[in-house]
Amino acid sequence: MAVKKLYPDAVSALSGLLFDGMTIMSGGFGLCGIPDVLIEAVKRAGVKNLTVISNNAGIDGAGLGILLETRQISKMISSYVGENATFARQYLSGELEIEFNPQGTLAERIRAGGAGIPAFFTATGYGTQIAEGKETRVFNGRHYIMETGLFADLALVHAYKADTEGNLVFRKTARNFNPMMATAAKTTVAQVEHLVEPGEIDPDHIHTPGIFVQRIVKLEAPVKRIEQRTVRKREAV
Repeated sequence: MAVKKLYPDAVSALSGLLFDGMTIMSGGFGLCGIPDVLIEAVKRAGVKNLTVISNNAGIDGAGLGILLETRQISKMISSYVGENATFARQYLSGELEIEFNPQGTLAERIRAGGAGIPAFFTATGYGTQIAEGKETRVFNGRHYIMETGLFADLALVHAYKADTEGNLVFRKTARNFNPMMATAAKTTVAQVEHLVEPGEIDPDHIHTPGIFVQRIVKLEAPVKRIEQRTVRKREAV
């Protein structure tokens, strides 16, 4: 019997999955490839005391920034959060807990969690504040610190294309964090720009197999924000 994975909207796609105190992974890089529609549905649900694993925290008024504004997030596990003034205020005032990670370490912690690896050793961060309180070991004369894998209750991802079986294709920068997060949670929900029938995606082009994806919602009019618009000055005529 085929499992129906396609849901009519983000609210129904998250129905029964959200609860206070849960851990959520949110894919993307900057504002590229973020599951913005699903994040909005989390906001509407009103769940609180969330731990969110994401490379960054969006910006004020967009992405995860809207969950910070409603104070639904109590802890962030992130790498870069410099574009969000709300985040900075809450962190400096003690309202928000932050677990900073070197970007490559964060990516590997997520990949390890999806692969069932509870911990690994890396030289990155040794001798800095990152290493405080962590186990250290020496391999071949070099010092390493132990980092734990990450696994969430729910992963929210954004894909360029999917079929109704949940096979996903990511495009360019949106491929950052989304594929690995899809493997590292009890349940993965994907918002997709283009939906096709099974067999229409070349198997060699699939980035995330459908076995990792439980629910899909098709986006009707994706909004692609530019985090920092940079334009070249016009030459004098």
